[in-house]
Amino acid sequence: MTHDPLSQVFSALADPTRRAILARLSRGEASVNALAEPFEMTLPAVSKHLKVLEKAGLISRSRTAQWRPCRLEGAPLRGVAEWLEAYRKFWDGSFDRLDDYLDDIQKGDPDGPRS
Repeated sequence: MTHDPLSQVFSALADPTRRAILARLSRGEASVNALAEPFEMTLPAVSKHLKVLEKAGLISRSRTAQWRPCRLEGAPLRGVAEWLEAYRKFWDGSFDRLDDYLDDIQKGDPDGPRS
């Protein structure tokens, strides 16, 4: 089954271990061993998480001699931010209407503004 890129990113972000790995990579490149250090799991388990992140385009891996650093890739997160932007506008509008309603209640008009 093929997923669209946004679904792959959300699926990858659904796991707290993968989010923690991304948070670590936001501070700079790291090896698999360094990424695995804070977790009580095997290196193969961490590698599986990295493969999910890589498939979603959230990380990339390179090879420098024996070192295979992982690095955060931001482009897929931009797609998430753009998708969420429409919902931010919705919530901003909802909060603005709630603020207006609460102001009306404090002024003694529980029915709100009359149009």
